Amino acid sequence: MASPVTHALLPLVIGKAFISKKLTLRFWMFSVLCSILPDIDALGFFFGIRYEGILGHRGFTHSLLFASLLSLFAVCLTPKDSNPFSGSSWKLWVYFFFLSSSHGLLDAMTNGGLGVAFLSPFDPTRYLFPWRPMKVSPVGLRLFLGEWGGDVSWSEITWVWLPSVFLSSAVKGARRLYPKWILRDVREVEA
Repeated sequence: MASPVTHALLPLVIGKAFISKKLTLRFWMFSVLCSILPDIDALGFFFGIRYEGILGHRGFTHSLLFASLLSLFAVCLTPKDSNPFSGSSWKLWVYFFFLSSSHGLLDAMTNGGLGVAFLSPFDPTRYLFPWRPMKVSPVGLRLFLGEWGGDVSWSEITWVWLPSVFLSSAVKGARRLYPKWILRDVREVEA
């Protein structure tokens, strides 16, 4: 899996690039929660749930169906005044779905594990991308604070953090250079 820090980074960096409106702490908490909650299945290790099972790590909670349901739940709990998309619930759902599904996508880019059950519960097949440049993160803080965690951190900085910051900077720069042509604030487009 990618580390929890990297999963939580995406909504903060990417979200800030595409949403120019000042948002509440509650909105950002839902954003981070959507990106890290799929790893709740790691608790199964403590309860004897088999890794390769539907409820095992990278199983159902990493699926697109779970991402859809989690996104719907987040939309229902987001106050209307915290919606950056001018009250448009479906756009808010797409935003939360991107964050929720990004978890499995990042995990499928790591060099370890059995793969991600994107289509669970309908298909138990686990998938990994053919190109997997990121080092898999250990489960547990003790291992993460050692050499393995350092290797994982450098891998994630290279393949996730730097590209995310670059994308965010490019989008913000494009907004400043071409405010009337591209990437206008959603409120302007819907007006």
